[in-house]
Amino acid sequence: MENQHQKIKGYRDLSQEELDLMNEIKKQGQVLEDLVKKLRERGNSQFIEAKNHGVETEDWSENHRLLQARPLRWINIAEDHLQQGLMALTRAVAQPTTF
Repeated sequence: MENQHQKIKGYRDLSQEELDLMNEIKKQGQVLEDLVKKLRERGNSQFIEAKNHGVETEDWSENHRLLQARPLRWINIAEDHLQQGLMALTRAVAQPTTF
């Protein structure tokens, strides 16, 4: 359905400049999502490598370091904050008048 936003309270038509900005935000969101995925894969690999090293050598120091540093937790926090930031940018452009 065309112009659905007109039927939603607090929404308005956007100018071409605003549409372009919204698309730029979405584009940057994809870049950030890809980066988060890459970092999460790296973090998971680090844990697997540390566990394998510990099993083979009984040296668990890297595993303990990772457990203390909690990189996956920080990646999750970053993901949440990046999503919040992108949503804030989207609202800054769209300027809805509702809560």
